Amino acid sequence: MSMEKVAPVPQGKYVPATRSGGLIFTAGMTSRKNGVLILSGKVRAEEPLEHYRDAVEQAASNALIAAQGRLQPGESIRQILQLMVYVNAEQGFQLHSKLADFATEYLCGELGEAGVAARAALGVASLPGEAPVEIQIICAAG
Repeated sequence: MSMEKVAPVPQGKYVPATRSGGLIFTAGMTSRKNGVLILSGKVRAEEPLEHYRDAVEQAASNALIAAQGRLQPGESIRQILQLMVYVNAEQGFQLHSKLADFATEYLCGELGEAGVAARAALGVASLPGEAPVEIQIICAAG
């Protein structure tokens, strides 16, 4: 999927990312493109994982763009330190880490080895707008 580099639009009273020193923290990002989810609904065990790849990549792209928006001139993302992947999973779904791999692969495609982070992939009862995934990152800038 070709990712359009458009800054994510907050869906509430928050900012896409904050910064303290060299650390950038993003808000949770869903798979919205121009404010609209590209996929909605629970992640289902009987659906092939590839069905969710574009949504995971869009959420990861939104998080990376939000982080990049906090960079100063001449800086770059040096390392993704933590990747949190929240999965709106139906009961019985157990491949959370496989979905999270799509996010890591996307981030590595953009940042090289700096895209590999400590990570958690969590199943949740629901997500805003019935999004299938939400992604949050913490990264080091410099």
